[in-house]
Amino acid sequence: MHPALRAFRSKNFRIFYAGQGLSLLGNWMQTVAMSWLVYRITGSALLLGVTAGAQQLPILFFSPIAGVWADRVNRRRLLMLIQTFAFVQALTLALLTFSDMVRVPHLIALALFLGVITAFETPTRQAFLLELIEHREDLPNAIALQSLLFQSTRFVGPSVAGVVLAAFGEAWCFALNALFYLAIIVTYAVVRVKPRTRPDTGVEWWRELAAGFAYAFGFTGTRRLLLLLTVMGFFTAPWSSLMPIFAAETFSGNSRTFGFLIGAVGLGAILGTFALAARSSVRGLGRVIAAATVTAGIALTAFSLSGTLWLSLVLLGFFGAGLVVTAASINTILQTVAEENRRARIISMYVMCFLGFAPIGNFTAGALAEAIGAHWTLFGCGLIVVFAGGAFALGLKTWARAVRPVYLKQGIIREPRS
Repeated sequence: MHPALRAFRSKNFRIFYAGQGLSLLGNWMQTVAMSWLVYRITGSALLLGVTAGAQQLPILFFSPIAGVWADRVNRRRLLMLIQTFAFVQALTLALLTFSDMVRVPHLIALALFLGVITAFETPTRQAFLLELIEHREDLPNAIALQSLLFQSTRFVGPSVAGVVLAAFGEAWCFALNALFYLAIIVTYAVVRVKPRTRPDTGVEWWRELAAGFAYAFGFTGTRRLLLLLTVMGFFTAPWSSLMPIFAAETFSGNSRTFGFLIGAVGLGAILGTFALAARSSVRGLGRVIAAATVTAGIALTAFSLSGTLWLSLVLLGFFGAGLVVTAASINTILQTVAEENRRARIISMYVMCFLGFAPIGNFTAGALAEAIGAHWTLFGCGLIVVFAGGAFALGLKTWARAVRPVYLKQGIIREPRS
């Protein structure tokens, strides 16, 4: 088996991967359809930001709590329950749209509900990866392959959504998403993992939550990564919520143009994750993170100034590659250095910083775009991302010295022979 696919040695991971692919495809179709529906009904950049923010805001508050519970309970059963709620959400959205009863308050409320679901699902699923693979050394590859799957569906999903939107309308995108949720529920029912020893510390969950924050932000090696991720989450999130404006106004396009713009980000991200999947070690990922962050910021800034569709698609490809390489690399390092009994809590901090602050960024950018325009809003966001990447690069040596003892302890690197 090719080294870039070594996590597929585990049967459970192969089954999970197939089901997760269908689920993610449906998620992207729903995301595109919901954004287009809001813009079609209202024509408001502010409401686009509010809807996108409603879907992500619960992540900021609930993902750390989800991390505590994912460390305490059976993760497979929790994931099955979470996906059942997600199915109900998607089915409700489809029925409201089919009956022509859907209104913006419905969309915001259902987006908020989905945000709560996502807050619990993401850290639990990420922590569950270790239970799916038979060889612990395959974990970085499994993370990269899951990121590749996410970005592949980011590329395919919006393109498919554009076709379905043009041919059948938004309701069918929501209905297909509900159907695909059933696939991942079946997947979790099929996989069989070894029973995990769950610690019974006798400590209240809120004390474990506080301990998780102290553990994540008390160590230089994780603190700097999480702070960089927060900047990335806040200032890169507006690209997706503002994209309908670029599609409709800048390029005089339709829902298919919107799908192509989002798909370009996904295509660039796929190419970026291919390189990550081929890596055999976490060594050198600090330099990769610095370079990828700066690349994403420059590409986003240039896109904001571009009025040519083909050039914008290329720039969005570079932006997608830089964004996903940064996020996936940070995820890999965090999971590598995390202690097993705190893994889900560390992942929940990752989710909180990257996705939790995104709604605030979406809301802020939506309001700002109403005042100064979407182009200048993304221009400023891109510049800040460039500066954040540069700041991380300047402190790279001290960050590397902080994580070196952990890498030595885990055998990732070895002491040089005297």
